[in-house]
Amino acid sequence: MPPAYRLPTVDGMSRMDARDTELKKELDASLQARRELGEEYESALVDSFLEKVDQRIDGAVERRVRRQLAEQQMTVARDSRSPKVTDTWGERFGFGIVSLVLAVPLSAIGGGVADLPGLLAAWAGIVGVNVVQAVRTNPGLFGRRRPTRDSDWED
Repeated sequence: MPPAYRLPTVDGMSRMDARDTELKKELDASLQARRELGEEYESALVDSFLEKVDQRIDGAVERRVRRQLAEQQMTVARDSRSPKVTDTWGERFGFGIVSLVLAVPLSAIGGGVADLPGLLAAWAGIVGVNVVQAVRTNPGLFGRRRPTRDSDWED
């Protein structure tokens, strides 16, 4: 069997560089108990040690999941405070087309009823609606600064 596929031995595990000293103490105690009690209790001792390792892993995973959920909640909370552009290019294009299509009858009505002042009023309304739409979809259009997104590198 190639060396990469060898399973760790009990002796190799007892010499491991343990990051968790408490877990290393548990392993040492299990090995000592096995020496004292004999091979008939080996299965129970291994099961007990593996249960403790399993609890440690579960605790570490739970902490990691809680931390990631908290980070996601923070991200969602930050993003909910900043204005978002929800319009797609198609929606903006469609708004422009509808605006131009409605401009024709509005111009005819305004020009027919009140001549030049009516035509100017109709076009002022059309331009006003388009300016409001442009400002809504592009918050920094008229000199206001766009909100900056927090960098992922900052902690």
